[in-house]
Amino acid sequence: MAQAAARIEPFLAVRRLSPPAPTGYSRPMRSKRKPRWALALSGGGAKGIAHIGVLKVLEAMGMPPPSLIVGTSMGAIVGGLYACGMSAAELERFVLDDFDIRKYLDGFAFPASGNPFAKLIRTGQALGNLATRPGIDSGNKVLEVLEKLSGGASFDRTRIPFLCNAADLASGEEVILSEGSVAKAIRASMAFPAFFDPVGYGDRLLADGGLVDNLPVRLAREAGFSRVLAVDVFGIRRVKPETFKTVPVIVYRAFEIATARMDRDAVDRATLTLHADDGTSPFDFARARRLVALGEAAARERTRELGLFFESGPIAAIRRMLGKQGG
Repeated sequence: MAQAAARIEPFLAVRRLSPPAPTGYSRPMRSKRKPRWALALSGGGAKGIAHIGVLKVLEAMGMPPPSLIVGTSMGAIVGGLYACGMSAAELERFVLDDFDIRKYLDGFAFPASGNPFAKLIRTGQALGNLATRPGIDSGNKVLEVLEKLSGGASFDRTRIPFLCNAADLASGEEVILSEGSVAKAIRASMAFPAFFDPVGYGDRLLADGGLVDNLPVRLAREAGFSRVLAVDVFGIRRVKPETFKTVPVIVYRAFEIATARMDRDAVDRATLTLHADDGTSPFDFARARRLVALGEAAARERTRELGLFFESGPIAAIRRMLGKQGG
């Protein structure tokens, strides 16, 4: 633990801020004491849209907002924008009504259903970019959208304290992003190798945080939080061998296998973990409505455990520990 803390110290500057008063919730907490807790959101491409459904349920239950949000890749997008002030309803409205992945790429014919990444990489333009550039897409349009949705916020201006991670391609180290533009940090955390260009940060070249920690519970723990709610959308399922017919499918499967082991370790560190994965492709953004509903269902199935998670006091802490040991 000491070595890990030393490794991230130059990039980690957690702000000790009191959580803001909840607004727009259906009913207040039963206890006047608001627990200090952190929310950790995993990466998973389109599957991360399920995080929005979880946030909707937490708001509807009247739970207090987190004291810290940590996210990786798609979890950084949802968590970062939520930290900047977007509500769960606003995030849902964006992915259902305004979101079209084709609008945020550099002019490619990007299908909205099926496995668009596999189809995209077959085009001559994409293949040309793979041979001559660090990524198929520059990510510039994505950054513009993130800047707009975040209101151009910096880390010291978010409604809820927020951190995200990325992988430094030069050193192989995990980098914790906590300063400067939130949009740029999110863009670095979601820079999936070969698809989006990596992001320059000083002398570092940053790529998708899922390469080093796809469910950043450890980051929340190292920031001083003993109560961590994790949402994991990155399950791994058995698929038919004939599925692996293209390079991107094989590459992403390798990424899934490596990430699944990291996620299992992170789940053990969390106080409570919600799982929201139904096998949807991480590239299938056309299923946004289904994915939001999936996140809602995952949270509603665990309402008893969620209620216990937010209880305060030593007896509640013991009950949480016993509940986790019981599975």
